[in-house]
Amino acid sequence: MKLGLFYEHQLPQPWTEGCEQKLFNDALDQIELADRLGFDHIWEVEHHFLEEYSHSSAPEVFLGAVSQRTKNVRIGHGICLSSPRYNHPARVAERLATLDLISNGRVEWGTGESGSLMEMQGFGIEPAQKTAMWREGVEQTANMMAMRPYPGFEGQFFSMPVRNVVPKPLQKPHPPIWMACSRRESILRAARHGVGALVFGFVEASQARQWRDEYYAIIKSDECVPIGHSVNANFATLNGMMVHENRDEAIRRGLDGFRFFGYSIAHYAVYGEHKPGVTNLWKRFQTIKDDMKETPGSGSIGTPKSVREHLRAYADVGIDQMIFIQQSGMNRHEHICEAIELFAREVMPELKEREDERVARKAEELAPFIERALARKPRTAELALDEVPKVESIGIVLERRSGKDYASAGGTYADPTRGGAIPMASRETFAKAAKAG
Repeated sequence: MKLGLFYEHQLPQPWTEGCEQKLFNDALDQIELADRLGFDHIWEVEHHFLEEYSHSSAPEVFLGAVSQRTKNVRIGHGICLSSPRYNHPARVAERLATLDLISNGRVEWGTGESGSLMEMQGFGIEPAQKTAMWREGVEQTANMMAMRPYPGFEGQFFSMPVRNVVPKPLQKPHPPIWMACSRRESILRAARHGVGALVFGFVEASQARQWRDEYYAIIKSDECVPIGHSVNANFATLNGMMVHENRDEAIRRGLDGFRFFGYSIAHYAVYGEHKPGVTNLWKRFQTIKDDMKETPGSGSIGTPKSVREHLRAYADVGIDQMIFIQQSGMNRHEHICEAIELFAREVMPELKEREDERVARKAEELAPFIERALARKPRTAELALDEVPKVESIGIVLERRSGKDYASAGGTYADPTRGGAIPMASRETFAKAAKAG
């Protein structure tokens, strides 16, 4: 089973000078440590306006820093919000490709819709349209990375003319695509689209097995029609994590933070009402935390032995990756680092045993199903060379609109205000160069 770490950048109040800077720098130190100790993935969310719950509004910037502080760990958007209202598909394609290049091909492209009105209303998104927006954004972003040139698109939520979107990613045709899932329906939808399932709900191993089996049954069926240009057949789920040799100390260090993670999700997505800049989530949480008796997903908070046994059950039912949320609530940086080190020493070796063999067997088993799925994918037609339109420079357009003809007047440039120290060629040499292709 693969092992990953998950970051929301939670920052409960009260806030002090420099606390956000410390939050981000601590996370980078934790990830550098996890990379050195053999964790497989790092996942970073994208959220907007969700005070205390998540201050991770620019994951592309943070993950760029991660790429330079690590050598081996896979770098995952968990997720990149895919509606064109949040992120224009071309900007997503450009950022993913750039991150893939500077990380030497380590990017995982997690996608999602968002689940809070705080975010959706902030960007003018109608909740009933968010799934259609996700589909349009993901499909076209994948096309932009895989096609030269991108043939343009007239859609419901965005339109774009013919352009060649650069740079192109190192991983061909694009980084592996994942989809955030919280319910059985979304897990099955991920399988139908041929993308990995990032199951951000807390489920026991028996429930995970049922969903995992249903996911792979669709991957192997005619229902699987890839939204991208490759199939990423993987099933990942989430747990809290804090490991200590003493069980009570592990709970003291990690359980309240994990409870706050669940409480703040419920606040923004299920039950809460929020006044931006006014509501104090941590203060509210303190009044009810002891009432939160049921904490699904807390089985990885404990001793190395109990955590190892808990995770073995997930590995045995075929879960491809377990992702751990540690940085939550008021959990302390030094405790997180100590837990990462203890986990790597006492828990990881058994879970990593024969992992390469498992992955190879799985790839061999799925290969014919993936080949057939890709054959079912409707393809956007490539443009013939004579169909690629010419796009005039703005200087020529402005000259025509102004009714002036600087060429006949002896001007060197279409825009006579340009030039100076910039070594531009003359109008005549541009015409000569254009004949070269």
